[in-house]
Amino acid sequence: MKTERLELSAECYEDSISRAAELLESGGIVAIPTETVYGLAASAYCEKAVEKIFTAKGRPQDNPLIVHISDLDMIADITDGFDDKARKCAEAFWPGPFTMVLKRGEKIPKSVSAGLDTVAVRMPSDKVARDIIKSSGLPLAAPSANTSGSPSPTTPYHVLNDLDGKIDAVIMGEECQVGLESTVVTLCTEPPRLLRPGGVTVEELLKILPDLVVDTAVLSEPKADAEVASPGMKYKHYAPKTETVLVSGSVDKFSSFVNNKKDSLAVCFHEDLDYLSVKYLSYGSIKNPETLAHNLFSVLREVDSLKVKTVYIHAPDKKGVGLAVYNRLIRAAGFKIIELH
Repeated sequence: MKTERLELSAECYEDSISRAAELLESGGIVAIPTETVYGLAASAYCEKAVEKIFTAKGRPQDNPLIVHISDLDMIADITDGFDDKARKCAEAFWPGPFTMVLKRGEKIPKSVSAGLDTVAVRMPSDKVARDIIKSSGLPLAAPSANTSGSPSPTTPYHVLNDLDGKIDAVIMGEECQVGLESTVVTLCTEPPRLLRPGGVTVEELLKILPDLVVDTAVLSEPKADAEVASPGMKYKHYAPKTETVLVSGSVDKFSSFVNNKKDSLAVCFHEDLDYLSVKYLSYGSIKNPETLAHNLFSVLREVDSLKVKTVYIHAPDKKGVGLAVYNRLIRAAGFKIIELH
């Protein structure tokens, strides 16, 4: 399969949007930009198209997909559980990096939700994504457009590195703004639960959902036989091929620890740089966790090119967007964490 590259310059924008919509309407799969990460999109109504997503990514069949919509007029076909609580969340956080888990509507195939009676849905704020959804007239099932388990893609070149020749087309858009996947909250439990932190923070959520609880799997490894709220929570994600270890501690303690490690790489904060004597990649400032989120997956994709034995990643705190970054890192490290006291 040849993967088409659909450019977004002013003179070809409309043609590229129309071509992407045409492919999606005919059962194809197209990598599209969103404000979070690049998504691998297919019609949420077409089981054969959805199956292509799982095949291209090598994604486990029990890992549900998020359905993307362009406006609230589409919600009735996705779920019959859009109650007052869901509407308040939509008013507060849509369009944006926020996903709600609701009761699955009959028009959504079970394959989208990995056999569950729930469906995850969000309305992206990215103009390109919403224009493609509007042009196709379809809700789009779209997980991250990468090989399953590897760092999520935030540029079209990341997508092509993983999936060139396996998908119908990729939109050649700009780097994604947020850089991490959306916040996911299930409204199908009492109280509602945070299943995945993202650009919408716990602090913001509590203003709308004061009884929200954070699922234990957000910050700890589920036991092998444990029942999890979302099957995807049990898988390793975002990982370089290089052995990866998360390290929690102050600038002094982190630098002293990693400087004594031979054949290693530090993924660190800007504030660490003056103290390191090993190879490093900085992923942003601890004072601005949004920079950590934005840069994280690009940096994790660079790690393997440096040919070291082990990468040690300086862990952020768990406040605000830092919680989302920490959540991705513990999974990238396979829950290998060193606490420096």
